Amino acid sequence: MADAKVIPFGEEPRARRKARRAGRTAHGTGLAPVPEARTEHPPAAVPRTNPGRSLDERIAGGLAFLRRRITGDYEVDDFGYDEELTDQVLMSLLRPFYEKYFRVEVKGVENIPSDGGALIVANHSGTLPLDGLMLQVGVHDNHPAQRHLRLLAADLVFVLPVINELARKAGHTLACAEDAQRLLERGEIVGVMPEGFKGIGKPFSDRYKLQRFGRGGFVSTALKAGAPIVPCSIVGAEEIYPMIGNAKTLARVLGLPYFPLTPTFPWLGPLGAVPLPTKWTIQFGEPIPTAGYPPEAADDPMLMFNLTDQVRETIQHTLYKLLVQRRSVFF
Repeated sequence: MADAKVIPFGEEPRARRKARRAGRTAHGTGLAPVPEARTEHPPAAVPRTNPGRSLDERIAGGLAFLRRRITGDYEVDDFGYDEELTDQVLMSLLRPFYEKYFRVEVKGVENIPSDGGALIVANHSGTLPLDGLMLQVGVHDNHPAQRHLRLLAADLVFVLPVINELARKAGHTLACAEDAQRLLERGEIVGVMPEGFKGIGKPFSDRYKLQRFGRGGFVSTALKAGAPIVPCSIVGAEEIYPMIGNAKTLARVLGLPYFPLTPTFPWLGPLGAVPLPTKWTIQFGEPIPTAGYPPEAADDPMLMFNLTDQVRETIQHTLYKLLVQRRSVFF
């Protein structure tokens, strides 16, 4: 297979990237020609599906997509992000889980900026990181500009075979301040879950209780980039794999942060890895601006502590509110 064309960081203008995304054909596959001149107003987003397409059109579009993959006539950025593959394949695979299985309801998507960088900070749970994937679909499919979420992932993701490549193709990158700042300054929507393994691997008895948010590095990154922080609360992921135990010895042998024991796993074998069909709600809170702070604010430990605490308290309060409002775990 031929090599894909790599666009060096910062080389492609923001307006051109938007025009390229909005210029996709009705087939949802090819790219329309993009004018070099910047447009004063970004083009309107194109709906992700076109139910009026005929079978012949869908087949032609699919063949055109395969031809581009074989010949290498597609683009990836310097992080390895493949926008066409994400839109046409990865999102299509995740969308049935999002729409039919977990029946995700999104609130407050208008709090995500239509343009420019922003940092979405969310709680993390569920034993396996399905919440990050559902969050990615939720941002793209519900935002009027169909913005793409670039998640910051743990080191473990990028050492696992296959998972490593898929994560890169989907736009995710290593959870480090340098990569996050570059993406924010580039005008991307970046997602971070500061609880890390402490959140995703906590026992079921601690569900919806936020774990420690680390040292507030995400706040420092947002301050340096002047990007707003958008708190995000996710309800429903805690119950997909109720973690009632942790086989720590086995986890150490396998090099994992934890080895979950649930009511169904590992007792039912592969069947025990099927998540429970809970009903999810994702709510985005009002953005916390950072552009008004001076450059040295990123090195102020007291300011970082206060902003980190503000974000954490906002997420926790919203979690409690959503839990009170929901009728059932499954409906």
